Amino acid sequence: MKAITTFFETYLNVPESKVRYLTRPTAIDRFLEKTFIKLLPESVTPNQITRFRLLSIPVIAICLVLEWYAVGTVLFLFSAFSDAIDGALARTKKQVTVWGTFYDPIADKLLIGMVATIVITKYVSPYLALFIIILEILLVASAYYRYKGRVVPAKTMGKSKMVLQCVGVILLLFYILFPVAWLFAVATWALYISVVFSLLSLLVFRSI
Repeated sequence: MKAITTFFETYLNVPESKVRYLTRPTAIDRFLEKTFIKLLPESVTPNQITRFRLLSIPVIAICLVLEWYAVGTVLFLFSAFSDAIDGALARTKKQVTVWGTFYDPIADKLLIGMVATIVITKYVSPYLALFIIILEILLVASAYYRYKGRVVPAKTMGKSKMVLQCVGVILLLFYILFPVAWLFAVATWALYISVVFSLLSLLVFRSI
C-alpha cells in the first residue's frame, strides 16, 4: 500500500487523501469479499485475474466472429465479472499495485471495445458502436494527459459506465440467443445511457 501511495504522490501528484479514496473498499467490494472472493484460493491475486481478462479478449472475439454466441456469452460473463472481482480483491486485501492500476482499466476498454465492434455494430448500430469506442479512447487519452502518461483507478462514475456497458452487452448477447423483444429494448437503452455516463466521465467527473 505504501508503494502505491508513493507512486501516486510522486509521479501523478495525487494527494494522499485522494489515494485513500481511490483505494478504499466500496459497499460492493465488501459484499464480494463476503461471497465470491471467499471461493477463491488464497494464492489468487488481483493481477492474475486481470491477466485472465486480457487473455480472454481474443478468445471471446473469435467466438463472436464465428457466431459461437453461447460460448462467447459465457466467456464474456466470466470476463466482465472478473473486473468486479479483481478490483474488490485488490481493495479489500490491500493488494492495489501499479501494474493493476494501469492494466485493469485497459482490459476493460479492450473488452468493451472489441464486443462493441463485433456485436453492437451488427445488431444495434455501427454509429453507436463507433461512438462508444471513440469515447473510451478519449477517456484513456484524457487520463494519460492528466496523469502524465499513467492511469489511475476508476471510481463511481467510471465504474457505473462500465456496469451499464456490460449490462447492455450481456442483454444483447442474451437477445441473440433468445430473441425476446424486451431484451433488445433494455440492452439498447442501457448502451445509450452508458454513452451519457461516458460523456459525464469525460467532461464532468473525469473518471475512466
